[in-house]
Amino acid sequence: MPLWTVHHTPGIFSAEEKHRLASTVADHYEKVGLPRFYVVTLFHELRPEDFHVGGEPVPVGVRITIDHIARRNPDEDSRRRTARWIREMLRPHLERHAGLHWEFHVDETSEELWMINGLVPPPGGSDAERHWARQNAATPY
Repeated sequence: MPLWTVHHTPGIFSAEEKHRLASTVADHYEKVGLPRFYVVTLFHELRPEDFHVGGEPVPVGVRITIDHIARRNPDEDSRRRTARWIREMLRPHLERHAGLHWEFHVDETSEELWMINGLVPPPGGSDAERHWARQNAATPY
């Protein structure tokens, strides 16, 4: 499961822009074989006085934390490719804001500590996972 948590100051995203970004993120993970419903994107708007970098308030800022659970990058090259993909996907949504401070990081979490609707997800690439992807829902297997 990729979990994207987007912390941002006001005016960065309209409701439509949030939907477009969340859809773009889900599209990518679906293309690499994950069930679409694995992808969760949360937006948290923060007042500028609640967003500090280096101890100073930031008038326009975005900080994104991404948790990868369903899959892990096996080596440095794949981690770099993932970071570049994320950067390039975010640029059109963020670089249009003058003076914006933006950053992201990705954590890779143990899949053994993950459940959906009380179910342990099937192994990656398995027939059961493909069934979940076709159903777009968690079902007993």
